[in-house]
Amino acid sequence: MGTHTDSATATGAWQATHIFYAANPRPLLLQCVRPLVNALEAEGLLANYFFINYWLEGPHIRLRLKPATPAAEPEVRRRTEQAIDAFLTERPALYEVDSGFLNEFYNSLFEIEFPGAERGEFTDTDGRMNLRPNNSRSAEAYEPEYGKYGGPAGIELAEWHFRHSSDLVIEAFGSKNLHLRTVLLGTSAQLMMVMSGCFLPGDQELADYLDSYYEFWHRAFPDTGFIGHEEYDTNYAAMAPGLARRFASIRHAVAPDGAGGAERLPGFLRGWAAHCLELRERAVALAVDGDLVFRSWDGTRDEQVTDPAVALPLLLSPYMHMTNNRLHVTIRDEAYLSHVLGRALREPAAKAEA
Repeated sequence: MGTHTDSATATGAWQATHIFYAANPRPLLLQCVRPLVNALEAEGLLANYFFINYWLEGPHIRLRLKPATPAAEPEVRRRTEQAIDAFLTERPALYEVDSGFLNEFYNSLFEIEFPGAERGEFTDTDGRMNLRPNNSRSAEAYEPEYGKYGGPAGIELAEWHFRHSSDLVIEAFGSKNLHLRTVLLGTSAQLMMVMSGCFLPGDQELADYLDSYYEFWHRAFPDTGFIGHEEYDTNYAAMAPGLARRFASIRHAVAPDGAGGAERLPGFLRGWAAHCLELRERAVALAVDGDLVFRSWDGTRDEQVTDPAVALPLLLSPYMHMTNNRLHVTIRDEAYLSHVLGRALREPAAKAEA
């Protein structure tokens, strides 16, 4: 990974722009972000980019662009602001978040994620979350989550991966009917199958991981109604047979020995599988070389993780969540999918033993 460090010194600094847009992000991604990225890359001005969706101070896209050189930084900033302003003028979001259910939903998230003293800078005089103006943009500091992704080397790997994830999602928005809930959840489920199957090929370890992933979201949002259980089981019964078969075929295709033939996956999943297998390989190498350092769960210390069996699940969770985030899959639906995928793994095994 040393060559990456050398190249990083020659590139410009990451630029972060938050685009407050209270509407489905599809038009913003297809008509603004994709043309902007393509044009900057064609002119040799861009080294990397990615985006995420976020809700703090109102729903928005966090766009991160890395200029190809320090000299390119002013032009990348100028072109970014020009493209965003033109889009917001032509396609403004018409919905306001300042009242009703959506604002209550965001305030519930706010209370869970920003307890106590952490929320001060984001609140109004009534203690409720501030809302930025809809159809606005703001240049912000880029603050990588080193503790979550394994330190500087882990962040570099995550940024490489986020570019692929962002490209994949923007392509999906352009080619699939993701506005249909069944298509969105089906797409998310298959991407989760591929990524989790690449990272954790063992039946038991993957089933245990998916169960723990569901439990994490269930614990993170207690007593909110966001994460249900009974309706999950009702919905699962109708889709179980097809889901189990699909999961089994995908996991066979991405098996570590290569015997499954990942090249036989549909094009959309084939490229994703190749990327996830390379991502796993790079993550394992970083762990073995001692380059991954995570922040402990209680936030009190840094922990070097050299065992790939420990490092891979730690990285898989935020990787998988951020791809769902880009797809605009809700946390509730993500928890649902992890629940049904875990059951789909366990139940065929239980029937075979009976």
